Amino acid sequence: MDLKVLSQSGGCASSGCGSSTDRLTHLPEAIRAKVNNHPCFSEDAHHHYARMHVAVAPACNIQCHYCNRKYDCSNESRPGVVSELLTPDQAVKKVLAVAANIPQMTVLGIAGPGDPLANPERTLETFRQLSEKAPDIRLCVSTNGLALPAVAEELCKHNIEHVTITINCVDPDVGAKIYPWIFWNNRRIKGRKAAEILIEQQQKGLEMLVERGVLVKVNSVLIPGVNDEHLKEVSRVVKAKGAFLHNVMPLIAEEEHGTFFGLMGQRGPTNAELQTLQDACAGDMAMMRHCRQCRADAVGMLGEDRGHEFTLDKIETMEIDYASAMARRAEVHAEIEANRAAQREQTGETFVSLSSLKRNLKPKSEPRPVLMAVATTGSGVINQHFGHAREFLVYEASAMDVRFIGARKVDLYCSGDTTCGDAETALQKTIRTLEGCEVVLCAKIGYEPWGQLEAAGIAPNGEHAMEPIEEAVAAIYREMAESGQLDRPKAEPQRMSA
Repeated sequence: MDLKVLSQSGGCASSGCGSSTDRLTHLPEAIRAKVNNHPCFSEDAHHHYARMHVAVAPACNIQCHYCNRKYDCSNESRPGVVSELLTPDQAVKKVLAVAANIPQMTVLGIAGPGDPLANPERTLETFRQLSEKAPDIRLCVSTNGLALPAVAEELCKHNIEHVTITINCVDPDVGAKIYPWIFWNNRRIKGRKAAEILIEQQQKGLEMLVERGVLVKVNSVLIPGVNDEHLKEVSRVVKAKGAFLHNVMPLIAEEEHGTFFGLMGQRGPTNAELQTLQDACAGDMAMMRHCRQCRADAVGMLGEDRGHEFTLDKIETMEIDYASAMARRAEVHAEIEANRAAQREQTGETFVSLSSLKRNLKPKSEPRPVLMAVATTGSGVINQHFGHAREFLVYEASAMDVRFIGARKVDLYCSGDTTCGDAETALQKTIRTLEGCEVVLCAKIGYEPWGQLEAAGIAPNGEHAMEPIEEAVAAIYREMAESGQLDRPKAEPQRMSA
């Protein structure tokens, strides 16, 4: 995909340049409309719109070495985990309740905790009811793809506009290291043969959906030493077959999750390894970098989970007037779109300013790029206290553009005014998570974290509170360039005590 040049004097030449929707302008208007307010398909939309998943699909037809499903867990935030399994009727009632109370919600997805298409009756019944009762909600499904060809036609009858397929390989020898077995034609098949069948069905399903005008996102789990180099070929193949977006996600392999990879000591990728591979896969295909690897019952904006507000017992007591809710949602969405348009216009001017750095400064060489971490609760602005952040969004600024790199989760450092500064270990973990970043932008920050960040070579910055993220990142980068900071190597951090 060729990106629109940000200015006549320079611009972004690869996918992933910030969260500007300019990267989608080459697409037909009908497709852009489908993506515009979809937080999982648009980097910009995830700042403004919410999504939810309903857990109606408990069974799965394959086993992955990185998966361990949990059906009654509220403590973990990863795919395959839910607090409550729902019937289709319960799921529909929950969707109506969430949509009535969170007007930013635009998307309903079914992603597990098993595979939605291994449970086709429950999945399709949920979609059937929602297409009638909540016509303003976009419907999505995520699948491993094994059963996709058999139900692709039926999915399209239920107004499914977006499908995500998890494709970790296109080589059965690689697949045999990831999938111990599949359940196919009423029997369990193992080893290379299982991977061969799965890959064939995934590719066939992808082609069928593209032929029917469905937008397809491909998820791939990056497993160091197993499929890390191979994912470049996966990206090439799925792009050639019409996939719209590729999401390369890090393996979650902590031992406490009980997965095969976790118990066997398989490590996940570093942030630098993930970014390097995402950049290598990008080329002219859009890469998704804002994935949060959500629970199968996630509710709210990406990066937050409000599912505890909408348990079955709480939903039973809610009075829902969905007609009024739809009208209110339309008003909220119109306001969001007006704000987004204003931000794009303002940020576009900043990009032009950045692209002139090389001419104005005339450095001996092009200023090096800089990673900056941002604390935000959403809406595309810097609006969160450093100590209240559960994740930081990481952006890369260069002389040509600002681009979103990804999100890094952290433990909560400060839970209130009286506890800020007490959680020394959590602060040190946060600083290690921000490794590679030279600046952290937040609304406020305390004295202790300020000092420890500086000691680690990360400059705290609270001067751009409530400003659009990309505008603030670009402004700081320009200041760094004009002061000569970018002519010098990144400062080495002081050694932190354990």
